[in-house]
Amino acid sequence: MATMKSVQTGAKNEIAVVEIERPVPGPQDVLVRIRACGICGTDTFFVQVGGTPYTPDGEVVPLPLGHEPAGEVVEVGAEVTDLKVGDRVVVNPQGVPSGIIGCGGEHGAMSEYLLIENAEIGTSVAVFPDDVPFDVAALNEPMAVARHCVNRSEAGPADKVVVFGAGPIGLGTTIWLKLRGVEHVVVVDIIPERLETALAVGADAVVNSAKEDVTERLAELHGQAANALGQPRAGTDIYIDAAGAPAVFQAAVDSAKWKAKMVMVAVQKKSDAIDLGGMLRSELTLIASQGYPTEIFEVTPELAEHQERFARLISHRVPFSEVDRAFELALTPGAAEKVVVTFDDQT
Repeated sequence: MATMKSVQTGAKNEIAVVEIERPVPGPQDVLVRIRACGICGTDTFFVQVGGTPYTPDGEVVPLPLGHEPAGEVVEVGAEVTDLKVGDRVVVNPQGVPSGIIGCGGEHGAMSEYLLIENAEIGTSVAVFPDDVPFDVAALNEPMAVARHCVNRSEAGPADKVVVFGAGPIGLGTTIWLKLRGVEHVVVVDIIPERLETALAVGADAVVNSAKEDVTERLAELHGQAANALGQPRAGTDIYIDAAGAPAVFQAAVDSAKWKAKMVMVAVQKKSDAIDLGGMLRSELTLIASQGYPTEIFEVTPELAEHQERFARLISHRVPFSEVDRAFELALTPGAAEKVVVTFDDQT
């Protein structure tokens, strides 16, 4: 029996590298050798709780980790016609019949190999060019999340936008906004290094909310406007929450002009109160953005085209032999921006 190494949740705040059976593809499947896999906030959540609590009886069980993979096809089922050995692919974690990859399904992508069931280009995988490094290709899934957020915002060239949070999703959102031709994009965060990265990937301005008044700075950058009662507000058209902190929501309400929009893409932390009155006075539209209903492979060719820009999002590339260190970085607030685990012989 051939085996492989795979990462799953261990005790709370720990991972376990386990030896499991290497999958064997069926007639309609392919086997992908993983060459890079990003660590997501969802992964760290499951590590912090020690597994998945989403079982019928509430029992916490170990969970295979990883849903941001890039790799190469090494075995192809007899009935697969549009893929071949050697193809470099990114994966749709939600496109397999056995359940989502790495977030409660049977398979996790933080493994040496990953089985893709019912493999089909455009549904479960997409092929990317040979000149794109595997670590950059592994950004495909989070950049699809960011792209869906921008699509939900319906931002146009004349809009003035602020993005709260300069993590991978916030920075990816910034890139997509600028590639879309949006006139002015501001990024707000409290970590100077992240704000420097925001400028490097195309933000027009940044605000350190630990040192500056966000409402005042937005009014300076985007001009003066008013809410429905004529009270002075910033001229910002769209607020994007890629941070998930309660203070972000209130900052948007405090700044929002009449008919502004707010797109919520971050997983929200609990808040004691929502200022509904403030929303009413601005007729603030709240739009939720979840996942990537159509965007998972919409982003792939543009990720390849602008690969140098997206590569700036990766702060740490850690070999699989040091995967414990990779998760330690990802679990430590402020220690890393985007951590990608790389596998042997990456090119």
